[in-house]
Amino acid sequence: MRLLSALLLSLFLCACSQAGPADEAAIQTFLQRYFSTWSAKDMTGYAACFHSTARISFVQDGGQMSSQGLTDFIHGQKLGHERSPVPMTEVPTDIQITGDDRVSQAAVRWKLTKGRETVTGTDYFTLVKTAEGWKIASLVFYND
Repeated sequence: MRLLSALLLSLFLCACSQAGPADEAAIQTFLQRYFSTWSAKDMTGYAACFHSTARISFVQDGGQMSSQGLTDFIHGQKLGHERSPVPMTEVPTDIQITGDDRVSQAAVRWKLTKGRETVTGTDYFTLVKTAEGWKIASLVFYND
């Protein structure tokens, strides 16, 4: 009986460690804000999605990777919008979330539209819950 109780308790605790419906809804809302602020060229709102110590990494074909801190990354995103001859919008097409109430991870497939050009790719987020809400601790992304 004691073994069965311990087993049931451990299964219950494992189930509780996954992002629950309330956490998942908050993360979904957060990720929608991440994409909508970028698409609206709201770099202040976009930057607010990141933790101040966040690292952002881009993976190229062949596994080569470049990494930036938040300031350089946001500056590059701002320049990308300014230099683009047509408006750019990026929307999530599939979101998968795991984690708990302190740290969660999200894998997000996305579609970037730039005039007639369309690019797809994947973002892998590590999110941390702060006093201000969810923030991106790290982002690793690539284009298809």
